[in-house]
Amino acid sequence: MRVLGIETTCDETAAAVVALRPGGGGEILSNEIYSQIAEHAPFGGVVPEIAARAHVERLDGLVRAALQKANVRLADLDGIAAAAGPGLIGGVMVGLTAGKTLALVARKPFVAVNHLEAHALTARMTDNIEFPYLLLLVSGGHTQLVAVRGVNDYLRIGSTVDDAVGEAFDKVAKLLGLPYPGGPQVELRAHQGDGARFALPRPMHGRPTPDFSLSGLKTAVRLAAERISPLSNTDVDDLCASFQAAIVDVIEDRCRAGLRVFREKVGYPSALVVAGGVAANDAIRRGLSRFASGAGLKLITPPPALCTDNGAMIAWTGIERQLLGLTDGFDFAPRPRWPLDQNPDRAHHGKA
Repeated sequence: MRVLGIETTCDETAAAVVALRPGGGGEILSNEIYSQIAEHAPFGGVVPEIAARAHVERLDGLVRAALQKANVRLADLDGIAAAAGPGLIGGVMVGLTAGKTLALVARKPFVAVNHLEAHALTARMTDNIEFPYLLLLVSGGHTQLVAVRGVNDYLRIGSTVDDAVGEAFDKVAKLLGLPYPGGPQVELRAHQGDGARFALPRPMHGRPTPDFSLSGLKTAVRLAAERISPLSNTDVDDLCASFQAAIVDVIEDRCRAGLRVFREKVGYPSALVVAGGVAANDAIRRGLSRFASGAGLKLITPPPALCTDNGAMIAWTGIERQLLGLTDGFDFAPRPRWPLDQNPDRAHHGKA
Protein backbone atom coordinates (compact mmCIF):
# COMPACT_ATOMS: atom_id res chain seq x y z
CA MET A 1 0.00 0.00 0.00
CA ARG A 2 1.36 3.41 -1.03
CA VAL A 3 -0.31 6.67 -0.03
CA LEU A 4 0.39 10.32 -0.87
CA GLY A 5 0.15 12.70 2.11
CA ILE A 6 -0.35 16.48 1.94
CA GLU A 7 0.26 18.87 4.86
CA THR A 8 -0.59 22.61 4.82
CA THR A 9 -2.00 23.38 8.29
CA CYS A 10 0.52 26.08 9.28
CA ASP A 11 3.78 27.35 7.79
CA GLU A 12 5.22 24.20 6.22
CA THR A 13 4.06 23.04 2.79
CA ALA A 14 4.69 19.32 2.48
CA ALA A 15 3.99 16.27 0.35
CA ALA A 16 5.22 12.72 0.85
CA VAL A 17 4.70 9.14 -0.29
CA VAL A 18 4.80 6.38 2.32
CA ALA A 19 4.54 2.62 1.79
CA LEU A 20 3.33 0.03 4.29
CA ARG A 21 6.10 -2.41 5.20
CA PRO A 22 5.16 -6.12 5.08
CA GLY A 23 5.94 -6.52 8.79
CA GLY A 24 4.26 -3.27 9.84
CA GLY A 25 5.47 0.29 10.06
CA GLY A 26 6.09 2.60 7.14
CA GLU A 27 8.79 3.17 4.57
CA ILE A 28 9.14 6.83 3.56
CA LEU A 29 9.63 6.83 -0.21
CA SER A 30 9.73 10.63 -0.40
CA ASN A 31 9.20 13.53 2.01
CA GLU A 32 9.27 16.98 0.40
CA ILE A 33 8.96 20.05 2.67
CA TYR A 34 9.05 23.76 1.98
CA SER A 35 9.50 25.88 5.11
CA GLN A 36 8.07 29.39 5.02
CA ILE A 37 10.35 30.79 7.74
CA ALA A 38 11.84 33.44 5.42
CA GLU A 39 8.38 34.74 4.45
CA HIS A 40 7.22 35.14 8.06
CA ALA A 41 10.51 36.26 9.70
CA PRO A 42 9.96 40.00 9.00
CA PHE A 43 6.70 39.83 10.97
CA GLY A 44 8.04 37.81 13.92
CA GLY A 45 5.35 35.13 13.55
CA VAL A 46 3.13 33.29 11.09
CA VAL A 47 0.85 35.53 9.00
CA PRO A 48 -2.13 33.39 7.88
CA GLU A 49 -2.64 35.15 4.52
CA ILE A 50 1.03 34.84 3.60
CA ALA A 51 1.02 31.18 4.64
CA ALA A 52 -2.02 30.35 2.51
CA ARG A 53 -0.53 32.10 -0.54
CA ALA A 54 2.77 30.23 -0.15
CA HIS A 55 0.90 26.90 0.05
CA VAL A 56 -0.90 27.72 -3.22
CA GLU A 57 2.37 28.63 -4.93
CA ARG A 58 4.43 25.65 -3.71
CA LEU A 59 2.13 22.66 -3.27
CA ASP A 60 1.82 21.50 -6.90
CA GLY A 61 5.59 21.41 -7.34
CA LEU A 62 6.08 19.55 -4.07
CA VAL A 63 3.49 16.91 -5.00
CA ARG A 64 5.22 16.38 -8.36
CA ALA A 65 8.61 16.13 -6.63
CA ALA A 66 7.28 13.65 -4.06
CA LEU A 67 5.85 11.38 -6.77
CA GLN A 68 9.05 11.57 -8.84
CA LYS A 69 11.33 10.86 -5.89
CA ALA A 70 9.15 7.90 -4.85
CA ASN A 71 9.19 6.73 -8.49
CA VAL A 72 5.40 6.35 -8.61
CA ARG A 73 2.65 7.80 -10.76
CA LEU A 74 -0.63 9.08 -9.40
CA ALA A 75 -2.27 5.97 -10.86
CA ASP A 76 0.08 3.72 -8.83
CA LEU A 77 -1.10 5.09 -5.48
CA ASP A 78 -3.54 3.23 -3.24
CA GLY A 79 -4.91 6.38 -1.65
CA ILE A 80 -4.47 10.10 -1.05
CA ALA A 81 -4.52 11.74 2.38
CA ALA A 82 -4.60 15.43 3.26
CA ALA A 83 -4.57 17.24 6.60
CA ALA A 84 -8.06 18.66 7.14
CA GLY A 85 -7.29 20.46 10.42
CA PRO A 86 -6.74 21.72 13.00
CA GLY A 87 -4.82 24.72 11.76
CA LEU A 88 -4.98 28.01 9.90
CA ILE A 89 -8.15 27.70 7.86
CA GLY A 90 -6.73 29.23 4.67
CA GLY A 91 -3.84 26.81 4.59
CA VAL A 92 -6.00 23.83 5.51
CA MET A 93 -8.32 24.61 2.61
CA VAL A 94 -5.42 24.63 0.13
CA GLY A 95 -4.15 21.16 1.03
CA LEU A 96 -7.56 19.63 1.54
CA THR A 97 -8.81 20.87 -1.84
CA ALA A 98 -5.66 19.63 -3.57
CA GLY A 99 -5.98 16.19 -1.97
CA LYS A 100 -9.65 15.86 -2.90
CA THR A 101 -8.95 16.95 -6.49
CA LEU A 102 -6.13 14.45 -6.96
CA ALA A 103 -8.21 11.64 -5.45
CA LEU A 104 -11.17 12.53 -7.66
CA VAL A 105 -9.12 12.70 -10.86
CA ALA A 106 -7.15 9.51 -10.08
CA ARG A 107 -10.24 7.73 -8.69
CA LYS A 108 -8.43 6.85 -5.47
CA PRO A 109 -9.74 6.58 -1.88
CA PHE A 110 -9.47 9.85 0.03
CA VAL A 111 -8.65 10.28 3.73
CA ALA A 112 -9.12 13.56 5.63
CA VAL A 113 -6.48 13.48 8.38
CA ASN A 114 -6.51 15.11 11.79
CA HIS A 115 -3.08 16.76 12.00
CA LEU A 116 -2.84 15.85 15.70
CA GLU A 117 -3.64 12.20 14.99
CA ALA A 118 -0.81 12.22 12.45
CA HIS A 119 1.62 13.35 15.18
CA ALA A 120 0.14 10.71 17.50
CA LEU A 121 0.69 7.86 15.03
CA THR A 122 4.15 8.83 13.74
CA ALA A 123 5.83 6.44 16.19
CA ARG A 124 3.94 3.54 14.64
CA MET A 125 5.38 4.47 11.25
CA THR A 126 8.95 4.75 12.58
CA ASP A 127 8.98 2.09 15.32
CA ASN A 128 5.92 -0.11 14.65
CA ILE A 129 4.87 0.06 18.32
CA GLU A 130 1.78 -1.56 19.78
CA PHE A 131 -1.22 0.18 21.33
CA PRO A 132 -1.78 1.52 23.94
CA TYR A 133 0.92 4.09 24.58
CA LEU A 134 1.29 7.41 26.39
CA LEU A 135 1.79 10.38 24.05
CA LEU A 136 3.31 13.72 24.99
CA LEU A 137 2.33 16.11 22.21
CA VAL A 138 4.32 19.34 22.45
CA SER A 139 4.19 21.98 19.74
CA GLY A 140 3.64 25.69 19.20
CA GLY A 141 -0.10 25.32 19.53
CA HIS A 142 -0.62 22.15 21.56
CA THR A 143 0.60 20.63 24.80
CA GLN A 144 -1.23 17.43 25.73
CA LEU A 145 -0.76 14.09 27.42
CA VAL A 146 -2.86 11.53 25.57
CA ALA A 147 -3.59 7.83 25.97
CA VAL A 148 -3.37 6.44 22.44
CA ARG A 149 -5.56 3.34 22.70
CA GLY A 150 -6.02 2.72 18.97
CA VAL A 151 -6.49 4.43 15.64
CA ASN A 152 -9.26 6.98 16.16
CA ASP A 153 -9.36 6.17 19.89
CA TYR A 154 -7.74 8.78 22.11
CA LEU A 155 -8.17 9.78 25.75
CA ARG A 156 -6.78 13.18 26.69
CA ILE A 157 -5.24 12.84 30.15
CA GLY A 158 -3.87 16.34 30.56
CA SER A 159 -3.38 19.58 28.67
CA THR A 160 -2.21 23.15 29.19
CA VAL A 161 -4.51 25.63 30.88
CA ASP A 162 -2.79 28.57 29.15
CA ASP A 163 0.31 28.60 26.91
CA ALA A 164 1.55 25.62 24.94
CA VAL A 165 5.21 24.71 25.48
CA GLY A 166 6.23 25.92 22.02
CA GLU A 167 4.24 29.11 22.51
CA ALA A 168 6.07 29.76 25.79
CA PHE A 169 9.44 29.27 24.06
CA ASP A 170 8.45 31.71 21.30
CA LYS A 171 7.16 34.34 23.75
CA VAL A 172 10.31 34.15 25.87
CA ALA A 173 12.40 34.51 22.70
CA LYS A 174 10.42 37.60 21.72
CA LEU A 175 10.76 39.32 25.11
CA LEU A 176 14.53 38.63 25.04
CA GLY A 177 14.82 40.09 21.53
CA LEU A 178 15.79 36.83 19.79
CA PRO A 179 15.01 36.37 16.08
CA TYR A 180 12.19 34.28 14.61
CA PRO A 181 11.60 31.35 14.92
CA GLY A 182 12.11 31.78 18.64
CA GLY A 183 12.06 28.24 20.05
CA PRO A 184 15.24 27.01 18.35
CA GLN A 185 16.96 30.31 19.24
CA VAL A 186 16.20 29.81 22.94
CA GLU A 187 17.61 26.28 22.76
CA LEU A 188 20.73 27.55 20.99
CA ARG A 189 21.39 30.27 23.57
CA ALA A 190 20.61 27.88 26.45
CA HIS A 191 23.51 25.62 25.38
CA GLN A 192 26.01 28.25 26.51
CA GLY A 193 24.09 29.52 29.54
CA ASP A 194 23.92 28.74 33.27
CA GLY A 195 20.58 27.05 33.96
CA ALA A 196 20.96 27.49 37.71
CA ARG A 197 21.47 31.25 37.75
CA PHE A 198 17.80 32.26 37.91
CA ALA A 199 15.41 30.57 40.37
CA LEU A 200 12.34 30.22 38.14
CA PRO A 201 9.09 28.53 39.21
CA ARG A 202 7.99 25.03 38.17
CA PRO A 203 4.21 25.57 37.73
CA MET A 204 1.86 22.69 38.68
CA HIS A 205 4.80 20.72 40.14
CA GLY A 206 3.54 17.80 42.25
CA ARG A 207 -0.13 18.25 41.28
CA PRO A 208 -1.94 14.90 40.84
CA THR A 209 -3.81 16.10 37.75
CA PRO A 210 -1.38 16.03 34.80
CA ASP A 211 -2.14 19.49 33.41
CA PHE A 212 0.36 22.17 32.41
CA SER A 213 0.50 25.91 33.10
CA LEU A 214 3.29 27.98 31.61
CA SER A 215 2.16 31.61 31.64
CA GLY A 216 3.54 32.14 35.18
CA LEU A 217 6.93 30.82 34.13
CA LYS A 218 6.96 33.15 31.14
CA THR A 219 6.08 36.09 33.44
CA ALA A 220 8.87 35.10 35.84
CA VAL A 221 11.39 35.27 32.97
CA ARG A 222 10.12 38.74 32.05
CA LEU A 223 10.41 40.00 35.66
CA ALA A 224 13.91 38.54 36.00
CA ALA A 225 14.94 40.22 32.74
CA GLU A 226 13.50 43.57 33.85
CA ARG A 227 15.39 43.42 37.17
CA ILE A 228 18.80 43.22 35.46
CA SER A 229 18.05 45.28 32.33
CA PRO A 230 19.84 46.17 30.11
CA LEU A 231 20.71 42.56 29.28
CA SER A 232 24.16 41.40 28.27
CA ASN A 233 24.65 38.38 25.99
CA THR A 234 25.54 36.33 29.07
CA ASP A 235 22.32 37.42 30.78
CA VAL A 236 20.27 36.27 27.76
CA ASP A 237 22.14 32.94 27.65
CA ASP A 238 21.51 32.35 31.36
CA LEU A 239 17.84 33.33 31.15
CA CYS A 240 17.33 30.95 28.23
CA ALA A 241 19.13 28.14 30.06
CA SER A 242 17.16 28.72 33.27
CA PHE A 243 13.87 28.85 31.39
CA GLN A 244 14.64 25.67 29.45
CA ALA A 245 15.72 23.85 32.64
CA ALA A 246 12.39 24.80 34.24
CA ILE A 247 10.46 23.55 31.19
CA VAL A 248 12.31 20.22 31.29
CA ASP A 249 11.53 19.80 35.00
CA VAL A 250 7.86 20.65 34.40
CA ILE A 251 7.57 18.16 31.54
CA GLU A 252 9.18 15.36 33.56
CA ASP A 253 6.87 16.03 36.53
CA ARG A 254 3.74 16.25 34.37
CA CYS A 255 4.65 13.01 32.57
CA ARG A 256 5.03 11.33 35.96
CA ALA A 257 1.48 12.44 36.86
CA GLY A 258 0.25 11.42 33.40
CA LEU A 259 1.70 7.94 33.74
CA ARG A 260 -0.14 7.46 37.05
CA VAL A 261 -3.46 8.45 35.45
CA PHE A 262 -2.76 6.27 32.39
CA ARG A 263 -2.21 3.21 34.60
CA GLU A 264 -5.43 3.91 36.48
CA LYS A 265 -7.59 4.41 33.38
CA VAL A 266 -5.98 2.33 30.64
CA GLY A 267 -3.32 -0.03 31.98
CA TYR A 268 0.41 -0.16 31.34
CA PRO A 269 1.63 1.68 28.22
CA SER A 270 3.84 -0.03 25.66
CA ALA A 271 5.93 3.16 25.49
CA LEU A 272 6.16 6.88 26.12
CA VAL A 273 6.04 8.68 22.79
CA VAL A 274 6.95 12.33 22.27
CA ALA A 275 5.77 14.16 19.15
CA GLY A 276 5.29 17.70 17.84
CA GLY A 277 7.79 20.38 16.87
CA VAL A 278 9.12 20.98 20.40
CA ALA A 279 10.01 17.27 20.58
CA ALA A 280 13.06 18.18 18.47
CA ASN A 281 14.51 20.04 21.51
CA ASP A 282 17.52 18.07 22.71
CA ALA A 283 17.25 19.08 26.39
CA ILE A 284 13.61 17.96 26.50
CA ARG A 285 14.57 14.66 24.88
CA ARG A 286 17.28 14.08 27.49
CA GLY A 287 14.85 14.91 30.32
CA LEU A 288 12.26 12.50 28.94
CA SER A 289 14.95 9.83 28.57
CA ARG A 290 15.78 10.21 32.28
CA PHE A 291 12.12 10.00 33.24
CA ALA A 292 11.40 6.99 31.02
CA SER A 293 14.46 5.14 32.28
CA GLY A 294 13.44 5.72 35.90
CA ALA A 295 9.87 4.61 35.18
CA GLY A 296 10.95 1.47 33.31
CA LEU A 297 9.32 2.78 30.12
CA LYS A 298 10.48 2.55 26.54
CA LEU A 299 10.87 6.06 25.08
CA ILE A 300 10.10 6.62 21.40
CA THR A 301 11.34 9.91 19.93
CA PRO A 302 10.91 10.07 16.14
CA PRO A 303 13.72 11.80 14.21
CA PRO A 304 13.53 15.61 14.57
CA ALA A 305 12.46 16.00 10.93
CA LEU A 306 9.40 13.86 11.66
CA CYS A 307 8.52 15.79 14.84
CA THR A 308 7.89 19.03 12.97
CA ASP A 309 5.06 19.21 10.40
CA ASN A 310 5.61 16.93 7.40
CA GLY A 311 3.72 15.02 4.73
CA ALA A 312 4.99 11.58 5.73
CA MET A 313 2.96 11.56 8.96
CA ILE A 314 -0.16 12.50 6.97
CA ALA A 315 0.46 9.72 4.44
CA TRP A 316 1.04 7.19 7.24
CA THR A 317 -2.19 8.16 8.99
CA GLY A 318 -3.92 7.70 5.64
CA ILE A 319 -2.54 4.15 5.54
CA GLU A 320 -3.61 3.40 9.12
CA ARG A 321 -7.16 4.63 8.49
CA GLN A 322 -7.52 3.01 5.08
CA LEU A 323 -6.53 -0.36 6.51
CA LEU A 324 -9.53 -0.04 8.82
CA GLY A 325 -11.89 1.11 6.07
CA LEU A 326 -11.96 4.70 7.34
CA THR A 327 -12.08 6.82 4.18
CA ASP A 328 -13.86 10.13 3.63
CA GLY A 329 -16.11 11.77 1.07
CA PHE A 330 -15.28 14.79 -1.03
CA ASP A 331 -17.71 16.85 1.05
CA PHE A 332 -15.42 16.69 4.12
CA ALA A 333 -15.15 20.26 5.43
CA PRO A 334 -11.92 21.87 6.69
CA ARG A 335 -11.73 22.17 10.48
CA PRO A 336 -9.76 25.01 12.08
CA ARG A 337 -10.42 23.30 15.45
CA TRP A 338 -10.45 19.52 15.75
CA PRO A 339 -9.74 18.05 19.20
CA LEU A 340 -7.92 14.73 19.05
CA ASP A 341 -10.17 13.07 21.61
CA GLN A 342 -13.50 13.90 19.92
CA ASN A 343 -14.14 10.92 17.70
CA PRO A 344 -17.68 10.71 16.37
CA ASP A 345 -17.11 7.53 14.37
CA ARG A 346 -16.17 4.11 15.66
CA ALA A 347 -12.89 3.40 17.47
CA HIS A 348 -10.45 0.67 16.46
CA HIS A 349 -8.08 -1.23 18.70
CA GLY A 350 -5.17 -3.55 18.12
CA LYS A 351 -2.27 -3.45 15.72
CA ALA A 352 -2.86 -2.89 12.03
